[in-house]
Amino acid sequence: MASLSQKILDYVTRDGYRPEKPKSLSKKLGITKKHQADFDSTLHSLVAKGRLRFLDSGRVAVTVPPGYVLGVIQKTSSGAGFLIPHEPRPPQLVGDVYIDRRDMHDAQQGDEVLVRLISGRRGGGQRCGIIVDVVERATNVFVGTYFVEGEAGWVDIDGKNFNDPIWVGDPGAKGAQDGDKVVIEMLRFPSVGKKGEAVLTEVLGPRGKTGVDTLTIIHEYGIPDEFPDEVLEDARIEAENFDPDNVEDREDLRQETIVTIDPVDARDFDDAISLTQSKDGHWHLGVHIADVSHFVQPGTALGREAEKRGTSVYLPTKVIPMLPEVISNGLASLQEKHTRYAKTAFIEFTAEGVPVHTRFANTAISVTKRFAYEQVMPLIKAGKAAKGKVSADIHQLLCNMYKLAMILRKRRFESGALEMDLPEIKLDFDKEGKVCGAHEREHDESHQIIEEFMLAANIAVATELSRRKLPFLRRAHGEPNELKLKVFGQFVQSLGFEIKNVQSRRDIQRILNEAKDLPEAQAVNYALLRSMKQAEYTPFDVGHYALAEDDYCHFTSPIRRYPDLLIHRLIDGILSDRKTHQGSSEEELVRLGRHCSTTERRAERAERELTKIKLLSFLEERIGTELDAVITGVDRFGFFCRGTELPAEGLVHVSTFPQKDNFDFDRDVMTLTGRRTGQVFRLGDRVRVAVAHVDVDRRELDFQLVKQLGHAQPKPKSRRTQTEKSSKRTTGKKTVSKQSKSKGNQRSHKKSSSRKNSASRKKSNRRRSS
Repeated sequence: MASLSQKILDYVTRDGYRPEKPKSLSKKLGITKKHQADFDSTLHSLVAKGRLRFLDSGRVAVTVPPGYVLGVIQKTSSGAGFLIPHEPRPPQLVGDVYIDRRDMHDAQQGDEVLVRLISGRRGGGQRCGIIVDVVERATNVFVGTYFVEGEAGWVDIDGKNFNDPIWVGDPGAKGAQDGDKVVIEMLRFPSVGKKGEAVLTEVLGPRGKTGVDTLTIIHEYGIPDEFPDEVLEDARIEAENFDPDNVEDREDLRQETIVTIDPVDARDFDDAISLTQSKDGHWHLGVHIADVSHFVQPGTALGREAEKRGTSVYLPTKVIPMLPEVISNGLASLQEKHTRYAKTAFIEFTAEGVPVHTRFANTAISVTKRFAYEQVMPLIKAGKAAKGKVSADIHQLLCNMYKLAMILRKRRFESGALEMDLPEIKLDFDKEGKVCGAHEREHDESHQIIEEFMLAANIAVATELSRRKLPFLRRAHGEPNELKLKVFGQFVQSLGFEIKNVQSRRDIQRILNEAKDLPEAQAVNYALLRSMKQAEYTPFDVGHYALAEDDYCHFTSPIRRYPDLLIHRLIDGILSDRKTHQGSSEEELVRLGRHCSTTERRAERAERELTKIKLLSFLEERIGTELDAVITGVDRFGFFCRGTELPAEGLVHVSTFPQKDNFDFDRDVMTLTGRRTGQVFRLGDRVRVAVAHVDVDRRELDFQLVKQLGHAQPKPKSRRTQTEKSSKRTTGKKTVSKQSKSKGNQRSHKKSSSRKNSASRKKSNRRRSS
């Protein structure tokens, strides 16, 4: 009789196997409840031995054979694609793998695919490959615009990943009308020579109708919106059982002076602060975090839903919470003058800001005063003039908070922490949810006060969990790729900055400080951002590069982030000394880390995409409008730039440059340089552009260059050196004529003219994180 491990291997290696969740796999293998533990152990053993692996979704898949690469596909408008290999990538494989459109089969944007490497290479030595299997679809659900043609229903899917419409059967399904935004589920993905087929599942409403753009993004990204009845019932029961007078098992801090500082429009309050200074000069900081773990227990419908969502999603004009509002905006929210349960980190610092002692407690608090960020610094700077506006105790607390926060901030940067300075633009909306303007989001010392205390609490918790050798979900930020840092170093040197050791955080921060308030500032910050890795959740001890911390986790926002809730449960385990609260296994934490990283990035992409749609809708009626912008990306076919007052990002193609010239593209220093004119376009340069073309459904925005506003000129002593280097450099440069567009950037116009005309007629009628 075959062993259990062999049964598992036989099943997952058979032809036609599609990755399944462990629970589904055990069911299909006929594993009984009695033998479930053996199955789980065997499965994890096979993963540990490298025979199987877990996908980001938690599904079980086979490992990658030699000569093959696993990764995520990025599709171009031409139908070709680039494989972004998973880490760790095979030896000698540098960069992405190019996939010709004929070798894409039916793989789509974001799919996880298995690619066989081939001997052929592109210019520059880039490896090529052929997709042999779609391991896991990014999604089967899409949103697009419905139309009828040839007695059949068709859908043009939003975005640029599908050049041809998808057939959805007989006209009028679900009452759909021409021009409606609809949701479809793909039955057969399109490939070269084959049309796609789908079933229409929901009609969202006419294109352009208020709220339809938000529904489009919610469905496009598969974001859970409405809570299931059983989850709402769990929340209702928690509300009924909550007794604010029952504080027997908690430290009662309701008489302490405690404040919250949040955005003026905040509705959920995760954190509150208390602070005193003893006669020896030591600071005693209390960081009080909403005790969500009291209400959201593991194994409940409420707990499962929180895990599934992973995070709250903050879309323009709409928030989709991780928890039902009765908890997120009610029971758990640290509202002024209300008794609320909290997890408190008490941290003692010396007068110089050195942490000397930490303890944790389950507490009951009552916030003395709620502040909006905008109120805090005027009160602190007012001094005695603040009398009558707030009590003396609260004013002293605010002043002490400011003093300690600046001490901690100074120490952090002295220890090698990094801080990039990129302005954040917030959109203004009218009553219909349409863009009516924009403004730069303020980020003054009041924000820094809260940031420093949240960082201090997160570090204190992670340090304690690490000291106890407990497995926990860390917030990790890996060291940047050495090659990318080298490119960053070359770029800042091309601007005239001296950097001795590009791998030194202190040297990098020195460059950021030197560039501050100079024309080069945005160029330097954008370049550094491009060289950084994304932060992620993982149980592995990777450290946090930007913060210069060995141990770091998220503890301070459990109302909106599931990883914080997991940390709170671990704190419960420490405080209660109950082994049932000692956390998850490393394998489970790996799965949870991948899941939470995925939901976080999904939320960020959804917010960006809806912001983009709203901006495009605003600019659709403003062709020819001029705006100032900053170059955010440079490529051989032109550059991308982002408005400084209205954060719309679009392409300026080299063919639209006013002066006729051939341009050399230098990837190392991210420039386009005119051969005849010497005109240079560099990352971070300021330009004035005009809106030339807008396609909301395809999410396209093209600008036309009006003029350059400011170019970051190299310092005189460095200009000669850089010229000498440029004259010697022959690799890494590509020449593009203004007269010819890059094939990879040409817009696809494959949709039939009759359908296009028909469609056009229809179209016309605080958060805090690190």
